[in-house]
Amino acid sequence: MEELLERLKQEAGLDDQQATKSVEVVKDFVKEKFPMLSDAVDKIFAAKN
Repeated sequence: MEELLERLKQEAGLDDQQATKSVEVVKDFVKEKFPMLSDAVDKIFAAKN
């Protein structure tokens, strides 16, 4: 997830708080629209790279 946060900060000009909130919104959206992927989404965003 750190890599995604860094890309959001660099490419979209977001600060730490904005980047984190953006990822949370996308994560929640995917889980809401595709509940069968909820566990997979949690694992993806919990992974440390």
